[in-house]
Amino acid sequence: MIKMAENLPAKRKQALQELAQRLGVSFSNLTLLHQALTHTSYAYEAKSRQLIHNERLEFLGDAVLELASSTYLFQHFPDLPEGVLTKARASVVCEASLARRAGELHLGDYLLLGHGEAVGGGGQRPSILADAFEAVIGAIYLDGGWETASSYVLAQLREELLEIENGNNLKDYKTILQEAVQKKADQSVSYELLSACGPDHAKIFEFVVKINGLAYGTGTGKTKKQAEQHAAHEALQKLKNK
Repeated sequence: MIKMAENLPAKRKQALQELAQRLGVSFSNLTLLHQALTHTSYAYEAKSRQLIHNERLEFLGDAVLELASSTYLFQHFPDLPEGVLTKARASVVCEASLARRAGELHLGDYLLLGHGEAVGGGGQRPSILADAFEAVIGAIYLDGGWETASSYVLAQLREELLEIENGNNLKDYKTILQEAVQKKADQSVSYELLSACGPDHAKIFEFVVKINGLAYGTGTGKTKKQAEQHAAHEALQKLKNK
């Protein structure tokens, strides 16, 4: 059972009401939105048993995002096999799309971060923004129920879902890049890991793709395969514009 804060400071309450209006959601319990925007670093520094960070709401919001997007894809694409549906869903609810939506909604301006995260630019970090977006979805679900939350998810991810309808985001960019490069003799494609940041359960990988040793694109993702796909996509765009 979620603990409720006795009172929110007037300034925080006003800020959250402003954000709720920006989100287009009416919250009967602003404490849920407050919790969704309380990062673990802030809660740990505060050392208060009453202060709840957003990881549990993030867990819940992730499930809502997956179910809402899965249901939509299942209903709108009856001819797509399971493997393609899975790939489509991954492209819709990937960190990049969630972080972009969080940025457009200015969630970073309302995040409560620990001192280290705040001065280090945590409010603009894609992984933190994506997690905050998931937590906000969890808060909307608890406050307004499934219909409200699923409708909100589909509205927020409309751009990504339209990409699916247009036939995009279903492609294996690594395969497409490999085929494009092999059309010319003596060309090869290779992928190199640039970095792997974060704890073991939430690492973010960054890869560069090279053609004949020259960098053509970089990409990040929660898995090595996802990062390589994003790098391949960037490389394809570069080849297209040459």
